[in-house]
Amino acid sequence: MTDGSARVWWRFLRNPGAMLGALILAGVVALAAAAPLLYPEGPFEMVGRPYAPPLSEFLLGTDMLGRDIAAGIAHGARISLLVGCVATLVIVLLGTLIGSLAGYFGGRVDSVLMRVTEFFQTVPSFIGAIVLVAILQPSLASVIGAIAIVSWAPLARLVRGEVISVRNREYVQSCVALGMGDARIILVQILPNVISTVVVAASLMVATAILFESGLSFLGLGDPNIMTWGFMIGAGRAAMRTAWWMVTIPGIAILLTVLAINLVGDGLNEALNPRLKQL
Repeated sequence: MTDGSARVWWRFLRNPGAMLGALILAGVVALAAAAPLLYPEGPFEMVGRPYAPPLSEFLLGTDMLGRDIAAGIAHGARISLLVGCVATLVIVLLGTLIGSLAGYFGGRVDSVLMRVTEFFQTVPSFIGAIVLVAILQPSLASVIGAIAIVSWAPLARLVRGEVISVRNREYVQSCVALGMGDARIILVQILPNVISTVVVAASLMVATAILFESGLSFLGLGDPNIMTWGFMIGAGRAAMRTAWWMVTIPGIAILLTVLAINLVGDGLNEALNPRLKQL
């Protein structure tokens, strides 16, 4: 580990909010990993009487069909983290590619790519995701694809701006003068100087992707064969007054996970860009 990396980790570890978020996120990841061991019967198995309150027969109670809420929370964590990470990976790859090409080459390439980017930015993200999932048919793959398609444009513009600022520096111009290829310049000289911005943005996009997936599942546009937190809230809203735990507990799970990811993202931002904290 280099001195620069050590300083980044030290600043991150000294951030109380970031550490709180990391602890919560670690708990969610551990719960997701242990879900098959804790609840091998799966979240759709009817294991008790309907509407059993928390701390009675089951830790978090049961729903209207007698399914264990705790099993749904554990297995739902796996789906939320999977959707968040995979969708963010696609967003990062697409946004970084388009932003790098637009920022480096400029001119007509920049103009064409930015017009495409602006088109996607004019479409409301969540409404666009709803339309895409409805067209593609509800499934886990279509949800991930829809989230990625409607979310890559802001990152592309961010990367473009960073690439433009790095492209004009002396060491990049020296590489151009020496005849180094464009692909090598982008990969070796430019992207390493942009990666910290991409990492911070990606950490926050995971939380956004989880919220998108929860919203789509709540509206019945998720995969009906997969238990998610949004699906649990949507299924329990009809009995919200009499069985509050069916909606409240999955809602708290979403809240804590998104909060934890945002705290970690803020901590990474301050660790990688310490000057921002002083402004």
